[in-house]
Parts: sequence; C-alpha cells; structure tokens
Amino acid sequence: MDARATALHVESVGNGRPLVLLHGWALNAGLFASLVPSLARSHRVHAVDLPGHGHSAPSEQGSLGAIVAMLDHAFGDEAAPPDVLGWSLGGLLALAWARAHPRRVRRLVLVGTTPKFVAGDDWPHAMAPETLRRFADELRVAPRATLQRFVTLQVQGSEEGRAALATLRKALFARAAPDPSVLSDALRELASADVRADVPAIRASALVIVGERDTLAPPEASTWLARTLPDARLLVVPGAGHAPFLSHAAAFLAAVEPFLDR
Repeated sequence: MDARATALHVESVGNGRPLVLLHGWALNAGLFASLVPSLARSHRVHAVDLPGHGHSAPSEQGSLGAIVAMLDHAFGDEAAPPDVLGWSLGGLLALAWARAHPRRVRRLVLVGTTPKFVAGDDWPHAMAPETLRRFADELRVAPRATLQRFVTLQVQGSEEGRAALATLRKALFARAAPDPSVLSDALRELASADVRADVPAIRASALVIVGERDTLAPPEASTWLARTLPDARLLVVPGAGHAPFLSHAAAFLAAVEPFLDR
C-alpha cells in the first residue's frame, strides 16, 4: 500500500510520470493486472482500490466529491501531475477530479465513460432509470448473483467476451467482497450524477475509448464527450463491449501508450 494514501489501498510499480488507474463499480484494481506491465515501462503506475472495494476500507463519505478529495489527497502532491486512466465509474471520477483540480491532472484516458449514467429527456445515451432501480433492488436481495450478472453485462455483445468475462469474474471476488452498503451508495450516486455542464471546462487532454458494442455506456456518450471536451480524441474499438482493455488489449494499448508518452 502506498504510504501517502492511508485511506486507500494503492499498488504502485514502475518508474516515470505518475499514472493513476481507477476501476469501475463493484470491482477492484486487480482488474488492471494485465495492463500494468506494459504501462509501467514508462510510468509509475498507481492502481487504486476505491473506497469499500478490494482492500480499501469504506469511507464515511461516499459521494463522488468525497472520493475525488481522497484521490487528490493521495496523489496531488506528486512532483508532476498524474495522468489518470478511469474506466466506467472510474472515468466519471477522473472527469470530476480534472474539473475540481485542473492543475493536478495532466491527461485523461476515459474508458467506457459517460457523464450521465441514467437516461433523461435530454440524454438518451444511457440506461433507463427503472433499470438502475431494479438493479439496486436485486442487489439488496441477492448481492452475489446480482454482481455476477452485472459483470456479464460488461462484455455483452463483445467479440472476445468469453475471455474478458473470465477475467472480470476472477477480479470480482479475488479480493474482499465489495461492501454492500458502499455499492448501494454508489448506485445512488450514479443515479443522480450528471457532469455534463462541467465537461467543456476540463482542460486536460483526453483520449476517449469506447467499445463499439458497449451497452452500459453507449458509444454515443463517448462521442459526446470527445466532441465536448476542449482537447480530446475518440477511439471506438470494433467488436468490443464495455471492457475493451480486457477484450481487445492490444488495440487498447496501441492507442493508450503513445497518447500518454507523447
């Protein structure tokens, strides 16, 4: 664990410019294990277990803003501002961090990221509110089965879904089971989260990556992000679902490494 991040479990490896990896809801930093050796060749990689996930204890404050404050406390004193790679919920946190502390985040890699997880009259690129509510109800009744179903949705439609699903299932319970109250709180945060108004003010350069067949954060949401961020480009990974870094790792790294190293 990184000594600076007393409230977060952080696994750090490599040398070079700092790179913070932020996972998605209900998972943990072990999900990035296959990427770390490549990324650590030119970066000091910090893989974070978010509060209440993996080896990190739950936080008394589970709001997105509170988690961003924890991340900034852990990494804001780096000699150089870190690059941040965030997937799904991690991408939403990366956006919020770059907006709240623009001088403390250098570049963003936003994977399967949406500024608003729930659909509305002016935002069709997301899941229906009733779908998220039903998911929250099922989580209270049968948490393990619900989480298993959730990871299956991550690779739905992906050409290489079987291998990616095996990795997701392994990561889901490889560390301490996610704290149920943390998961419920996070779902409530996701139900109300909407950072669209902040996106035009984010100055960090961004690489926005989405699977062509992503059903949880549809490609239209990433297209909107890439168009609205002041300095961003979009990569749509053909045949990929919500976890292109697992299902299409070679194409993913071929885009990410030069972006971070340029």
